[in-house]
Amino acid sequence: MTHSPLYGGIEAGGTKWVCAIGTGPDDIRAETRFPTTTPAETLSRAVEFFRAHDAEQLAAIGVGSFGPVDLNPLSSLYGYITTTPKPGWANTDVVGTLQRALGRPIGFDTDVNVALLGEQQWGAARDCDVAVYITVGTGIGGGALVGGRLVHGLIHPEMGHIRLVRDPERDPFTGICPYHSDCLEGLACGPAIKARWHAPAEQLPADHPAWELEADYLGQAMATLLCILSPQRIIVGGGVMSQPHMFPRVRAATQRWLNGYLQHPHILVHPEQLIVPPALGSRAGVLGAIALAMRVAG
Repeated sequence: MTHSPLYGGIEAGGTKWVCAIGTGPDDIRAETRFPTTTPAETLSRAVEFFRAHDAEQLAAIGVGSFGPVDLNPLSSLYGYITTTPKPGWANTDVVGTLQRALGRPIGFDTDVNVALLGEQQWGAARDCDVAVYITVGTGIGGGALVGGRLVHGLIHPEMGHIRLVRDPERDPFTGICPYHSDCLEGLACGPAIKARWHAPAEQLPADHPAWELEADYLGQAMATLLCILSPQRIIVGGGVMSQPHMFPRVRAATQRWLNGYLQHPHILVHPEQLIVPPALGSRAGVLGAIALAMRVAG
């Protein structure tokens, strides 16, 4: 009797890690999640999970990691988290640690690229040759699909650090990014909302002025991405976007910033078909990691 191969997936986030074993959205055999603490402790917990579920039976394991990361297989730092501002995590060897402990092929990419891969395989990007995935949470990151393939280049896309137009009179908050202050992540991530308004996003009512400002900044980013990549779909996930009123606001802000320049029905008439939530919801990351493992295993 021939058994279908199983795959492992790791959503390696800056706040939490999610590990799973399965073959897709309808076939998850085991799953766990735990907070991101130190590299040694966090990687050990991932290794323990896969060992407890017969890691040697897995065809491959995919990892979608917070970053920046080194994705160049020829680099001496391939598989590392590199210059992250997350304390204690700079220059962490993720791939090497997992391979030495588990002895399985490891696929490695950014968390947002991997989430987009999951959406391409099973979700909102299935019909797209060009698509973007943005996550707005503890940080802001973005992945891109062009010609049906994930974009890698000199390193990888860092859409969370594009610059925005900030009106100091409207928003005197100068941003929290340690590298750029008022880039997209510095102004619009969850911690930036909390620092500006002295309360976490989930505690702010729907009519709070925070949300129009947040939508304006995200609309600037959407307009920029539409001008650069012309994606057929922009998928926006993350905890900040879990507010049900945010998608209409972001779509409207995108239209304002484009100001009629790009003429397409999905921009002008049906933006709800252009800027959408992930079809896989909060599982996009770990399912995308399983999709990456499938590609690694061939």
